[in-house]
Amino acid sequence: MPMKIRIKPILLIITLGVYNSLLAKNPQTIELKRGLIIRSSIQIKKAIYLINAYDSLNRPLIRIEGNNITVDFNKSLLQGSTNKELPNEFYGLAILIRGNNITIKNARIRGYKVALMAEGCINLKIEHSDFSYNYRQELQSNWLSEDVSDWMSYHHNEHDEWLRYGAAIYLKACSRSIIQNNTITGGQCALMMMKCNDGLISDNDFSFNSGIGIGMYRSSRNRVIHNKLDYNVRGYSHGFYNRGQDSAGILLFEQCNENQFAFNSVTHGGDGFFLWAGQTTMDNGSGGCNGNYIYKNDFSYAPTNGVEVTFSKNIISDNIIKECDNGIWGGYSWETSISGNLFYKNKTGIAIEHGQHNAIMNNQFQENLQDGIKLWARKTQPLDWGYANKRDTKSHDYKILNNSFEKENTAINIVLTDNIVLDRNKYIDTKKELKTDSTVTHLNLPVKKLDDTTVVLHPFINAWNQKTIPLLSSPIGKNQIRITSWGPYDFRYPIIFLKKIDSNQVYYFDVLGPMGNWKIRKSKDISNISKNFGAFPATITAKKTGEDVQLILEYEGKKFISQFGKSQMAGKPYLFSYRDYQPDINWTVNWYSWDLAHDPNKNYPGFIDFINNSKSIKTETTKKLAYTWWGEIGKHLPADSFATIATSTISLEKGLYKIGVTADDLVKVYIDGKLVIDFWDAAKYVNDEDAHHSALIPLGGKHDIRVEQVENSGFATLIFTIKPM
Repeated sequence: MPMKIRIKPILLIITLGVYNSLLAKNPQTIELKRGLIIRSSIQIKKAIYLINAYDSLNRPLIRIEGNNITVDFNKSLLQGSTNKELPNEFYGLAILIRGNNITIKNARIRGYKVALMAEGCINLKIEHSDFSYNYRQELQSNWLSEDVSDWMSYHHNEHDEWLRYGAAIYLKACSRSIIQNNTITGGQCALMMMKCNDGLISDNDFSFNSGIGIGMYRSSRNRVIHNKLDYNVRGYSHGFYNRGQDSAGILLFEQCNENQFAFNSVTHGGDGFFLWAGQTTMDNGSGGCNGNYIYKNDFSYAPTNGVEVTFSKNIISDNIIKECDNGIWGGYSWETSISGNLFYKNKTGIAIEHGQHNAIMNNQFQENLQDGIKLWARKTQPLDWGYANKRDTKSHDYKILNNSFEKENTAINIVLTDNIVLDRNKYIDTKKELKTDSTVTHLNLPVKKLDDTTVVLHPFINAWNQKTIPLLSSPIGKNQIRITSWGPYDFRYPIIFLKKIDSNQVYYFDVLGPMGNWKIRKSKDISNISKNFGAFPATITAKKTGEDVQLILEYEGKKFISQFGKSQMAGKPYLFSYRDYQPDINWTVNWYSWDLAHDPNKNYPGFIDFINNSKSIKTETTKKLAYTWWGEIGKHLPADSFATIATSTISLEKGLYKIGVTADDLVKVYIDGKLVIDFWDAAKYVNDEDAHHSALIPLGGKHDIRVEQVENSGFATLIFTIKPM
């Protein structure tokens, strides 16, 4: 076992002379210390280093800088945030690399906001390292409904905005990097690349993260080959909602061109492959994420899209896409080739709105639930949308050739599209071969061979044709995606997971984990428990009898790695639990309409006086304060410029409670007249995650709660939670 070393905050700078002196005393290894600067090749003394980072990402814990350097971490563990318990509290940057021809190998880094960052490097190599269990958000969505604050946004990264989500590896302006044989799990974003070109990312396992496996921004000509990028997902509850919340196995945003993706397993992602042209293209119509080659990957079991490619032209060939919402979503795609792919049991195989000059050839469509291919357009585009004002957005010019449709409801469904050629498509046990209407013009159904359907493979495939898609070692199917508060369940540790609650208040649980046995140690506010002990996997049912449902189970069995990356020894009892606290709250909710004369953004006291002297436009009572409005709050009631005032009285056992509220746009929460949550500045509401606010409050006995929410415009939501800690 490596020894543990806890380091006090001291500064050690190794200049070349100091380094040579150290090397003379110990030619093999040095120890990691806070403030260390490495400028020459070195091996790290094998140990567990417990070293907290600085608060700012601008001040790294350790620097590696210079040229022609190899740093062998020797399987040492660098552990940060030792004064924190939860991943959303992790902070700081562990390693910063600047220079050329630098190799990092055999590192293990966890517990930081960013584990490793490299800036302006040429020929950087990172290999055989593990950057698991770094920063990730606590998710607010639950099994029954989603919370908007869990949505991510990657639309801008010119100023490293992506770093708010943390990263295991963050590369900035690096060229010809090689990232291979690394592991990243139990985090939010694995490998994120900003303005990085001509790299090779191969044979890594970036699976079971709550955000992104590999993300690129303004990054081109990279090769992504033979990686496992499975279960990078959030925003999914089987049978209840499939939102994805912009999680993905592979993400390309903003002018990423001529990248190559082949032989990757990218299953169970929010999207498998998520490509968006970028804000530049949306504003002025130019550019896009073009010329990317997507070959022989598995994008199955995505809650949303197996492949999303929009406002761009690309090649999508010979991929496996099973049981997604859309196999390919290709909105506004142009000159895109889709060939040789398998689309099996998706809701829709290929869905393209407003596409032009696209070719769909040699694909297999089997048992897709609605349509094999769906092409359509809308009659109008937003007048203030730059792309629509500067580009052709009509749906036209398709070649649909030599495809096979088997057991489809509708093979091809076309609306408001011009100039389509269909030739040599096969239909087997398909209910409807072709569905069109009067808006479809120049539909050509040749009776003889018209087009060559041969697809020429990209030259780089020849160098990699010995590869195959990595085999998935985890269970398959969207029903295996179980999202916890910290991301996707990884099947490695014991868990009791709620599947549903029926109308009789009977709870249905999955009990999952490694090989071993479980037994119930304690329960509360439930009866008729179907099983009290057993082996994994198992199911349990129990009937709710009170407001604080609890099940505490004990596991005994094989060694495992916990949800937070901690090792649990074999044969040692381990407790795991489920709790659903739903206190009896009777909310009185009133809505008010306001105008600029009583603008709550500018004059809160005046706004409250106005509310107190106004008649509500709507009133109701409810047990749960959980609203989401995509428009009007009620028939003939406003969608914008309204306020919600909710009040209640609650009786609680003495303890520490977490008060949570998700609100768009402004919110205040009072308990017994004391302000405990105050978010009353719309300028601070920039990203979706900014909508959620929380506070830890000691409570006990009877308490009055008042929630004030203001909606300015657009989407609106108000969700209140209270949880015992």
